[in-house]
Amino acid sequence: MARERRPDVREQDVKALKYFEKLAPLFERLRGDACARDKAGNRELFYDQYCLLILLYLFNPIVSSLRSLQQASELANVQKRLGCGRVSLGSLAEAASVFDPQRLKEVIAELSGELAPLVRDGRLQDVPQLVAVDGTLLAALPKMMEAALLKQETGKGKVKWRLHTQFEVERGLPTRIDVTRNGGGQNDERAVMAKSLRSDVTYVTDRGYHKYELFNQIVKAESSYVCRVRDNIAFEVIEERPISDAARAAGVIRDVVVRLALEHPDRGPDHSVRLVFIQTTPHEKASNRKGNTGSGPSDGVLRLATNMLDVPAEIIGLIYQQRWSIEIFFRFFKNLLGCRHLLSRSQHGIEIQTYCAIIACLLMALWTGRKPTLRTYEMVCYYFCGLASEDELVAHLNRLPSQKT
Repeated sequence: MARERRPDVREQDVKALKYFEKLAPLFERLRGDACARDKAGNRELFYDQYCLLILLYLFNPIVSSLRSLQQASELANVQKRLGCGRVSLGSLAEAASVFDPQRLKEVIAELSGELAPLVRDGRLQDVPQLVAVDGTLLAALPKMMEAALLKQETGKGKVKWRLHTQFEVERGLPTRIDVTRNGGGQNDERAVMAKSLRSDVTYVTDRGYHKYELFNQIVKAESSYVCRVRDNIAFEVIEERPISDAARAAGVIRDVVVRLALEHPDRGPDHSVRLVFIQTTPHEKASNRKGNTGSGPSDGVLRLATNMLDVPAEIIGLIYQQRWSIEIFFRFFKNLLGCRHLLSRSQHGIEIQTYCAIIACLLMALWTGRKPTLRTYEMVCYYFCGLASEDELVAHLNRLPSQKT
C-alpha cells in the first residue's frame, strides 16, 4: 500500500516568523562553524540558519520531516525572516554531520542565565539546588545498510539512543542532556553523570544510579545526593534515629545511619550514609518484556540513601518526590523533540536536534513566564501555524496558574 503523501508546506502555513527574526542574533556566534573545511567558499547553509530551521520544525507541526523542512526553505517569507536561501536535502543531511553540537551549549547557558526560578517549595528553602537525573531511550531507524547489519548480528533493526538528562527542578527545565548509544562502559548512565558533576547541588536519582563509587564522586564534588536504592540492599546499623511526628505523618518508618558494602568494604562509601525508609502503596512491578510479568510484588517501602545527615527525614522524602518532575518532562520533551521522526540518524544530528529542543523549552519558559507543558506547547504550535491568534495564545497563558516564586 502506497504511503499517504504529505501535504505541501505553503506560505499561509508558516506564521509568526517575526519571532525567528528576533532569535537570529542568539545564533550569530555559530556562523563560522565548519567553514574552515569549505575551501571553495561556496557554503550556502550555515549553522545559525540550520538551527533556526530546526526550531521552525519543532514549533510548526505542518513542517513534519526533513523533506517538508526543505520545502519550507523555498518560501519567500521563511527566507526573509530566517536569513537563508533555498536549501537542498543534501545540504540539510550534510549539516547534521559537519556542525558541532557542543557549540549549542553556549546558547543554552546564556538562555538559562536569563531564566529565574519559577517554583520553590518553602520546605526546601535550605536545600541546595535540586537536580533530578535520569535517562530516556529513543529508537532511531539507522541507515538501511546499518540496520541490515544490526538485524543480522543482533536480530534488531533499530539503534537505541539514550538521553542522559540533568533536570533543574525549580525551573522545570533540563540544564544538560548528553546523547549516547544505549549500553555500558562509557555510555553507562552512572559514568555519564560522573563526568558532569557540579558543586553545591542535590542530585535526586532512582535505583539505576545506585553505585557507591558514584556516591563518593558526588561527595568529592562537594554536593549531596538522595538516591532510591534496591530493596535487597545489605547494611549494618551504626545509629538508629528517632522518628519525629512530622516524619511519621509523611510515612517515614525508619531512619538509620549505616555501613554499606559489607562484603567489600574497600568498594563502599567513604562517607557517612543514611537510609530513610518510607511506607508507600505497594504495587506490582511491571515489565515490558514479552513473556515476563515482572519480578513480583513490591513491599511498598522506599529505601532512600543520602549523605544529608542533618536534614529532617520527611524532607528527604520530599526531595525524592521531586524526581517525578523529570518523568513528566520526558513525556513532554519527546513530543517536542519530534521523536516519531528524528531529522538525522547520526549521533551529531540527534544531539543538535536535542539541544535545539532544549533551547525551544527555554524560549517557551522565557516567553510565557511558566514551565513548558504539552498543552502550552500545542498552543504555541497553533499560533506558529496560524490556527491561533496572538490574543488567543495570551488568553491561554492567562488561564494558567501562576508559577512565580
